[in-house]
Amino acid sequence: MLNDPVRNDHVPNDRVRDDHAAWGHTTSTGLSFTHHTVVDTHFRACQGPYLDLLGLAPLTGGQHILDAGCGAGDFLPALAGITGPTGRITAVDLAPENTALAAERARTLPCPIDVEQASLLHLPYPDNTFDAVWCSNTTQYLDDTELAAALAELTRVTRPGGTLTIKDLDAHLITARPTDPYLFTDFFRAAATQPGYARQLLRTRDTYRHLKAAGLTNVTQHTLLIEHHTPLTPDAHAFYTTACAQLAAQALDIGLSQQWHAYLLDPTDPHHPLNHPDGYISEGNVLATATIPTP
Repeated sequence: MLNDPVRNDHVPNDRVRDDHAAWGHTTSTGLSFTHHTVVDTHFRACQGPYLDLLGLAPLTGGQHILDAGCGAGDFLPALAGITGPTGRITAVDLAPENTALAAERARTLPCPIDVEQASLLHLPYPDNTFDAVWCSNTTQYLDDTELAAALAELTRVTRPGGTLTIKDLDAHLITARPTDPYLFTDFFRAAATQPGYARQLLRTRDTYRHLKAAGLTNVTQHTLLIEHHTPLTPDAHAFYTTACAQLAAQALDIGLSQQWHAYLLDPTDPHHPLNHPDGYISEGNVLATATIPTP
């Protein structure tokens, strides 16, 4: 473990902290939806598609992989399975409570794993340390300036010819039934009029542009629609009823459709939209990959 003090450069300021507080489920960083309970539930709800996306990343056995924004380590078992006993993983996260959980999970995995608390804006590693980077559900917490800085850091610590893979949520594809199909679209469009988390959740489809602007090459991007139909799995039901309630409170606060009240019902209420026999909810995930150029 490194003993240098961690530079938590993208811990939010007061304005951004208030924005994230409205979404809830924060860690000590103040960033919304980063608490391990909600993150782990979301991972389990979408585990199949998430691991399918990981399988598309250009990762191979024997590599030294950086898991950039590892959370509580949900992807570590799969990453360890890819790199194998001849490889190595370094995992970083901004929240110390998440790195503690990730370190505990790493103890039983079949390759060397180092877990550190660190900011993606100032990574505590020398140039050309890693063969590949996996960054999942993390860039959504960075504004455009921070994203450029993080991409510069991830490029710096990865060897020329190595790869960077970013997976993140695309809020454009969030919708639910049987309520108004534009309910979520209207919320994100309204919420994104100001800089903040909603706007960053709508930026994901532009990831390829940011990778190109960072000077990376061989940029590719793939978008996956993840769909859930009733009866939802217990994890999907727990996550999406919780997430929809957070959105509903914000939507009603800014004067949007009264249909949002349905998402504030008790999750066990049969009138909750996600308990309807024809209930449905979807989200999008983008996977963008790029190569670190040779100087």
